[in-house]
Parts: sequence; C-alpha cells; structure tokens
Amino acid sequence: MIIKEMPVGPIMANCYIVGCEETKEAAVIDPGDDADQILMGLAELGLTVKYIINTHGHFDHVGANRRMKDATGAPILIHAGDSPMLSQLSTAAATFGLSSENSPEPDRTIDDGDTISFGNIEFKVIHTPGHSPGGVSLFADGNVFVGDTLFAGSIGRTDLPGGDYQTLIDSIRNKLFPLGDKVEVYCGHGPKTSIGREKQGNPFVGGV
Repeated sequence: MIIKEMPVGPIMANCYIVGCEETKEAAVIDPGDDADQILMGLAELGLTVKYIINTHGHFDHVGANRRMKDATGAPILIHAGDSPMLSQLSTAAATFGLSSENSPEPDRTIDDGDTISFGNIEFKVIHTPGHSPGGVSLFADGNVFVGDTLFAGSIGRTDLPGGDYQTLIDSIRNKLFPLGDKVEVYCGHGPKTSIGREKQGNPFVGGV
C-alpha cells in the first residue's frame, strides 16, 4: 500500500493519497485545498484516482473536491450525514475568515460496513460520528484514516454544528479501539499515531 500524506490549506489538514502498488489505482482522502499539489503528488507516484473520499464535510477537508473531480473524473464519496455541508463550504469557510469553493454533490454516499475497493485495497467504512454527524473512518491492512475523530494525544473538537462530545468518545472507544493496538492511525491534522498509543496515553479516551 502506498500512503502519501500531504498537509494542505491554511489549516494544514492532512490529505492522503492511498494507492495500490500493483495496479496503480488510488483513492484521495480529504482533498481540503491545494489541488495542484495533490495532482502533482499523484503524477509523481504514477497513480490514477478511482475515488475521492471525504471523511467528513468540513471545508478544510473537502475544499478541493471540485477541482479534483474536474481533473480526474473520480466520484466523490461521503456519508449522508455530512453531504449537505458540501454546498455550504464558502459560507463555512467565511466564518473563519477564509475562502473555499463549494463542492459538487456526492456521487455516492457511504455508511457503516460499506467497502470501497480500488486495486488490491479494500477500505472498510466505519461510521465514527461526534466531530460531525457523518464522520467516517477508513480501515484497511492495519491502517485507519480517521479524519478529525482522533488525534495523537487529543480528539476532534465537538463545538461545531452537529458535534457531540459523548458521541465522539463512544466512536473512539467502541469503533476505533477494537481495531487493535498495532493499527496505525492517520489523523486529519498532525502526526500519525497508533491505537495502542492512544489507548494508553490519550488524556480524553486513554486508560481503557
């Protein structure tokens, strides 16, 4: 599995390019901004985008949806709980003094238990609400891409519309922690971590 992390945009959200080494098919997870940079990364790796996947609908994670779709023709996938946000990105960004381009409507909505296959990679979709109603995590081959659900030593904020603290805690403890201590966690901001590390030391959800 090819994994390339690319912090994008003014809030430095992590966009991930995940590719199959054999077929060179790929998914782009959370293209929040800097579409040219993402496209250059794909070209350097020789990958063809099969899916654009949004872990959630906040503008800093989906702001380059339109440009990525226009450039690649790949379908946009998001949970139905967050899909209404895609048409309101410019308004959401403006509340932070920033700008963003509204996204096209999703080509497909995804939900808990769904699978997304490209090349020899199969993501299992895990619904992990709390940071947002339609937040999802994507699990494959000992790696999980969690958006803003869980961070190294922290958790996603819950003070934005649709956020809920207890729902987020439940998602982490009941959906992510059972994946196993050795699972690598690729976060929506900041460095990667592991399930075991967060179970032991995360001050919000550790010690379980």
